[in-house]
Amino acid sequence: MAMEQYFSATQKMEQEVMFPSLLRGVFPQEKGSASAPEGNTDLYERYQLLKAIKPMVEKGLASVTDQGQSSADTDTNSSSDDSDTMDAELEERLSHHLAGLQQVLTHLTRDTNALTRRYSQILEQISPSEGQPSW
Repeated sequence: MAMEQYFSATQKMEQEVMFPSLLRGVFPQEKGSASAPEGNTDLYERYQLLKAIKPMVEKGLASVTDQGQSSADTDTNSSSDDSDTMDAELEERLSHHLAGLQQVLTHLTRDTNALTRRYSQILEQISPSEGQPSW
């Protein structure tokens, strides 16, 4: 579920942020957006980072799926006792890593949504409202 939310948020960001340069010099101000460790990262830099991370996540998921299939094919020769112990260890490790991945994806989704909201606010400030006459 976190993965779907992350991809949905990044897709929305990519569709809505048509002019990323508008984010230069704008810093996060909303609750729910994590600040960078050094605190000097503007939203343009964050946008570039979020765009760069998405293909890495997609590629990482594809390679994990491929590795899982190939290791399942080669793991048929171990004894049942070793296999039971190994399965328990693998299950524990997988659970730990999935929890970490879910935390990272939740963090990235929150940052992506905050950036998209802030971009929309910037656009509203620089373009006149459609409901008001421009004369």
